Order: sequence, then C-alpha cells, then structure tokens
Amino acid sequence: MVLSTCASTEEAERIARQLVQTRLAACVNVLPAMRSIYRWNGVVEDAEEVLLVIKSSRPLFDELRSEITRLHSYQTPEVIALPVVDGAEPYLNWLGHELRAAGEE
Repeated sequence: MVLSTCASTEEAERIARQLVQTRLAACVNVLPAMRSIYRWNGVVEDAEEVLLVIKSSRPLFDELRSEITRLHSYQTPEVIALPVVDGAEPYLNWLGHELRAAGEE
C-alpha cells in the first residue's frame, strides 16, 4: 500500500489512471478534499490536497515511485509505502493477478 498526495483531483486521476494502465497498481483510491497542514521551506502551509491510496507490491515499489515522481507536479511528492501484513486471500490473489512482474514493461 502506497500513499501519495496531489495538488488537484485532475492530477490525482491522471496519475491513478497511468499507474493502473501500466499495471504498477491494481487499484488506486482517489480521496478528494483532504486538508493538509505541513511545514515547507520554514513556513507552515495549509492546503487542500487529494490523497491516493495505491494498491501495489513491494517488488514494484521502485518503478512505482519513479513513475509518480515523473508525473507529479510537486517538487518533493509524497510516496510512502506501508506494509500489508495480511488480507482476504481472494483479494490478494486478484491483486497479484492485476500487477505486472517487476522489471516488466
């Protein structure tokens, strides 16, 4: 599971579609209208963002991170991987079926 925030719904949908089309992600949830408060360049910022919840795999993470960075408008995009420790077997099987093998184009 990978999290990334985007500046707009349009950017989030563009990135999500590309990740699914290239099979770097089996599914991407786009959660709009999230408010983020963070420090950037010494200033506390307050911005609306869109959260991507990306279903992928550890072997694809490096390619996924590179693709998000390439497509993203932020200078330093959030790309944080969280481990999935377990899940429903049918879902995990589906996930594995929808992802390409690492290094495959």
